[in-house]
Amino acid sequence: MKLQGATAIVTGGSRGLGPYIARGLAREGANIALAARDAERLETVRAEIEALGVRAVAVPTDVNDRDERANLVAAAERELGPVDVLVNNAGVEPTSAFADLDEEQITTTVETNLTSCLLLMRAVLPGMIERGRGQVVNIASMAGKVPVPYDSIYSATKFALVGASHAVRSELRGTGAGVSVICPGFVDDAGMYADMVEQTHIAAPAVAGTSRPEQVAAAVVRAVKDDVAEVIVTPLSGRPLAAAAAVAPNVGRLMMRLTGVERTFKQVADARTGKGR
Repeated sequence: MKLQGATAIVTGGSRGLGPYIARGLAREGANIALAARDAERLETVRAEIEALGVRAVAVPTDVNDRDERANLVAAAERELGPVDVLVNNAGVEPTSAFADLDEEQITTTVETNLTSCLLLMRAVLPGMIERGRGQVVNIASMAGKVPVPYDSIYSATKFALVGASHAVRSELRGTGAGVSVICPGFVDDAGMYADMVEQTHIAAPAVAGTSRPEQVAAAVVRAVKDDVAEVIVTPLSGRPLAAAAAVAPNVGRLMMRLTGVERTFKQVADARTGKGR
């Protein structure tokens, strides 16, 4: 699929990976509808995108609100044209021991990371199928390939998003519309990992490694242009863990402990709840 002149919606567009993904698509010639709750930050990113020579609109949106989701799609189509690309990037990550999570944290995480993605997919796919052109890209996580202790709800939503992406992709075979899923590991200087380091001063274990946000953006662009089903964005050192978790779950859990990944997430959970003081 060619991106020149295409219309792309990017949720979570005001910070983290969102601006990198939007810039990556814009450099390929796509016009961008940016969605996020922070209107001021969103406008700053919109100006940066337009400076790349494409059209961009900022649509303040809470993806968990039905009316605001509908307004996002309508505004993108009104200002830029039919939606060719949807990037479901908005997400939250309440790192915590499961028993310490409250009901609102659980429901909000499920709604933001999974339900809103499914409903936005449902909103744009009929038009894509009718036109015989379009791509949905869901930003999942390595936590959707490897169960992560102390990140259970986030991990659950990302596993579900990976599964839904592949299932819907199969349904769309032959329509011209497609679904891709991107699974980043720890990403430097952007998104949830950057927030984690800033808030807790706890970094990823060396064996897991980190990637750059530009690599995630490049993965999104490749997924759209080449209709790639799934892209894992993590250093080679982190991939055996995903393979072990898929083939031999007990081995995967052991590797989580031995590599220090489980300890890292426990430290983050303790730091955020005050237990680590």
